[in-house]
Amino acid sequence: MTHRAKDAADIRDLARVRAADLMDKAGAMTVQLRSSAAQAGQAVQGGAARAGHAVEHRAPQPVRLIAQAALRHPRPALVAGAAGAAVVAAGMLRRRGGGR
Repeated sequence: MTHRAKDAADIRDLARVRAADLMDKAGAMTVQLRSSAAQAGQAVQGGAARAGHAVEHRAPQPVRLIAQAALRHPRPALVAGAAGAAVVAAGMLRRRGGGR
């Protein structure tokens, strides 16, 4: 084997080792990110449950009725929320002078 061929083989071996190392690190990072995402999802669910409990027990009766209706029929509630957000955004843009 010539000196040049040996150097090329060494470079290929180093590249394979480096690629294997990076794959291991990527796998470990994937596991860590999935764990973090699961914990974040559980935290969000817990917060939503607490918020729902607060609305259920502390909110005025009309608010409770609206919340219960939204739980029974989530799609219309989402559409109404999106429409409300669009109206608010349009008002903010108009106020800032961007909607002229």
